Amino acid sequence: MPEVVLWKHEPDEHDYPAAAAYLSLLAEEDLVADLLGQLRAAPVALAKAKDLLRASRLELLPGDNQHVAKDLHKVRLGTKLSPVLVVRGDSQRGLPLVVADGYHRICASYHLGEDIDIPYKMAALPG
Repeated sequence: MPEVVLWKHEPDEHDYPAAAAYLSLLAEEDLVADLLGQLRAAPVALAKAKDLLRASRLELLPGDNQHVAKDLHKVRLGTKLSPVLVVRGDSQRGLPLVVADGYHRICASYHLGEDIDIPYKMAALPG
């Protein structure tokens, strides 16, 4: 039986600037500002760890990765993790889901059980 992962109801405030820093490497400032506004306003939803990884096309980081191990340690201590922030992909344009913040939390959760529900907030690209 997988360990229980406890989640906060809302992302930590510092997750939004972290998401913006990452997204600014991929998009123009105006688009990043729009996506951040969407993320702040979005409701929290749930998805399986395996589905978030598959949709993002990201590799599962090993459990001994420094940041994944830190999140696994938090889970074992009963510390609540912050929901992840994502930008919806576009299958017609071949764009995967973008994990703007929370990649290590997704990987840590997957190591505990691929079917663990992870709370997320999602923004969508225009058009």
